[in-house]
Amino acid sequence: MNPKGRNDAPIRLTSVVGLTLIATLVATYMVSQTLRNSIGVIAPNLAAELGLSASQLGLLSSAFFISFAAAQVPLGLALDRFGPKLCILVCTAIVIVGTGLFASAETPGALIFARVLIGLGCSCYLMAPLAFYARRFSPDRFSTLAGLQLGLGTLGTLFATAPLAMSTAALGWRMTFWLIAGAMVIGGVLVALVVPADRGFALARGESLRESLAGTLAAIRTPSVTRLFLMQLATYSSFALVVGLWGGPYLTHVYGYGLVERGDLLFLAAAGQVVGLVLNGPIERWLRSHKAPVTLGAALTAALFLVLAVAGSLPPLLLTLWLFAFGLVSAYMPALIAHGKSLFPAALTGRGLTWLNMGSMAGVFLTQFASGVAIDLFPSSPTGAYPLAAYRLVFALQAAFLLAAIVPYLRARDPAHQKNDVVSAT
Repeated sequence: MNPKGRNDAPIRLTSVVGLTLIATLVATYMVSQTLRNSIGVIAPNLAAELGLSASQLGLLSSAFFISFAAAQVPLGLALDRFGPKLCILVCTAIVIVGTGLFASAETPGALIFARVLIGLGCSCYLMAPLAFYARRFSPDRFSTLAGLQLGLGTLGTLFATAPLAMSTAALGWRMTFWLIAGAMVIGGVLVALVVPADRGFALARGESLRESLAGTLAAIRTPSVTRLFLMQLATYSSFALVVGLWGGPYLTHVYGYGLVERGDLLFLAAAGQVVGLVLNGPIERWLRSHKAPVTLGAALTAALFLVLAVAGSLPPLLLTLWLFAFGLVSAYMPALIAHGKSLFPAALTGRGLTWLNMGSMAGVFLTQFASGVAIDLFPSSPTGAYPLAAYRLVFALQAAFLLAAIVPYLRARDPAHQKNDVVSAT
C-alpha cells in the first residue's frame, strides 16, 4: 500500500494476498455459522436439562436472529464509516463474551441473553467481508466471492451437525461451547494480523451522523429493494428452520433418531447447502440473471417443504435424499445478495447490503418464534415429543411464506438481465 495506507487497485482473487484474506474472513464466518445453527442438534438436550418448552426453544434459537437483525442498520453505518476490520474486531469480542455466558448459563433466561449477545456479535461476519470484497476486488468477481464466503463459511454449519453432536456426546454441550469461544479468540487474532487497516475502505468517514442516516434511508428507498427485502425474509429462514432448529426434534420425535444419528442426517442438508452455494456463482453467470436462480431456488425449496407437509414422514432413503436436495436447492443466497449489491451505488453498499441482511435475519426470527408457538398448539407426549401434525403445519406454513415472497420479487428490477439485453442489442 502507499504511505497513506490506501491501494485502490483490485486485489487478484488467486493472488497470495487475496487467498490469505479470503481464508481468514471465511474462517471467522465458519465459527459464527456454527454458533448460529447450534441449537438444532442440541435442542432435545437443552429441553431435557433445563425444561424448555417448544416456545422457549423457538425463542432461544430466534433470539440470535433478532439481535443480529437489529444490529444490521448500525453495522451498515459502521462499515461505510469505519471499514470492515474494526467492525469485525469489536464484534469478535462480543461473540467471545456471549459464548462464554452460554456455556455457563443455568437458566433459560441466561441462555437467551447469551444468544442475544452471540447474535449481536455474529452480525458482521458476512456483511463485513462482502463490503470488503465489493471495495477491493473486481466487480465481476463479487458473485463468486459471495458464493465462496457463503459456501465455504457454511462448513461451519456442517460443524453444527454431526461434529457438534459427537462433541456434545463426548464432552457435553457446555465444554463444546467453551472450545468454540477459544476458536473465536484465534479468529480475532488472525483478523488483526491479516486484514488491512481500515484507512482506504471507509467511504462515509467524512459524513455527519445525519448524513450517514440519510444515506441509509436512500439505500432503503432504492427501487426494487423492498421486493428483495421480502424475498430475504423467506430465504435463509427456510434453511435455518430445518437445520438450525426443528430438524433435530423432528428427526427424534417422528423417526426416533438419537443425538449422533440426527447430527449425521442434518449433516447431509448442510453438505448440500455448501455444494449449492459454491455452484451458485457459475450458475448465475450461465443464466445471465440475478433473478432467475433466486426464483427457481425458492420455488424448489417451497416444493420440498410441501412434500413433507403432505407426506409427513419419508422412508429412510428418501429422507436422506430430501435433506441433501433441500440444502442444495435452498442455496440461492449469493444470487440474491449479488442482486441487491447491483442496485446500490458504491457509497451505499455497506448500508444497502446490511439492510437486506436485516430482512434475512428478521425472517429467521419470525419463522422460528412463530413455529414454536404453532407447535405448542398441539399437545406433546408424556416424553415431551411433539406430534407429526405439528411439524406438517410448520412445513406447510414455510412453503406458503416462500411462495408469497416470490410474487413481488418477480417484479424486481434485474440489472444483470438489463445489461445482457443492452449487450445483445449492440
